[in-house]
Amino acid sequence: MKKFELACPAPLPAWDQVLLAHGGGGKLSQQLVEKIFLPEFLNPELAARHDGAVVRLGGSRLAFTTDSYVVRPLIFPGGCIGDLAVYGTVNDLAMCGARPLYLSAGFILEEGLPMETLQTVVVSMGEAARRAGVALVTGDTKVVDKGKGDGMFITTAGIGVVEAPAEIVPASVQPGDAVILSGDLGSHGVAVLSVREGLEFDAPVRSDAAPLWEPVEALLKAGIEVHCLRDLTRGGLASALNEIASARGAGMRIEEAAVPVTDAVRGACEILGLDPLYVANEGRFTAFVPESQAGRAVEILRAVPVSAGAARIGRVVAECSGPVLLRSRIGGTRVLDMLSGEQLPRIC
Repeated sequence: MKKFELACPAPLPAWDQVLLAHGGGGKLSQQLVEKIFLPEFLNPELAARHDGAVVRLGGSRLAFTTDSYVVRPLIFPGGCIGDLAVYGTVNDLAMCGARPLYLSAGFILEEGLPMETLQTVVVSMGEAARRAGVALVTGDTKVVDKGKGDGMFITTAGIGVVEAPAEIVPASVQPGDAVILSGDLGSHGVAVLSVREGLEFDAPVRSDAAPLWEPVEALLKAGIEVHCLRDLTRGGLASALNEIASARGAGMRIEEAAVPVTDAVRGACEILGLDPLYVANEGRFTAFVPESQAGRAVEILRAVPVSAGAARIGRVVAECSGPVLLRSRIGGTRVLDMLSGEQLPRIC
């Protein structure tokens, strides 16, 4: 078995160059947005700091989002960069309470990429779009010199119609809200890592990549008062909770024992020194709903296959010694902070 070497994109003290960690969804990503992008682009839609922007066009509310995919390797257990690009974009729309409708796709291809690999990715992308109920209606392709593109990069943008009756944004989160997780954590990150590093585990781990509009729609149709949704991609659950806590100015208390993690993922993380709370997912989300509706919301989610492992994992509090506090399995409490970068770079 190939020796595993964990590359940590540790930040440098000086702010004079872009680091790998700036794309990891952690503290350096936040700083990049706040120092470089927000001062130039700030507007009410961007200020919401959500997975997508909600804009009004005539009498309709549209959700609009864009994302780029640089995952390495291109193909991994349970998926590839193609279906990842579709699901990641439609899920960002779903987190805005919007039904995904249309996608665009931009391909950056490296000279020498095997045509068979491109065909595999494109076929997978088409199948994912049909599964998600969206149409890919426009796109672009560019080719770069050999050695300049790492095989393939994909950028997608998506548009959907907002069906939620109220704004689903971090600002809507209220003290006392229940924090609900849609399923077990870490499968995507471990699946990608297993191929990247040539690792083999006793129990195979496959990516959880999947479209998430179905469970979100189920919550909305049942009349659940959804305050906020966030899919758990770069930086995993921990980063998502910290982002929402920071944007809302509230704290959270999370019960580690309530967070579902499969034995295979937990064992892999223990061997590799990773924390599943920070590992990326592509088919999981967290929902914030009123305490009075938490039990019903979990029941609704468990009735949908992609969120069958849903569980209530904590609550929002008005004051907290740290933005997010985790009560461990043995009863201790620690701050669940946001990492500077990411445990596993190039994961999506």
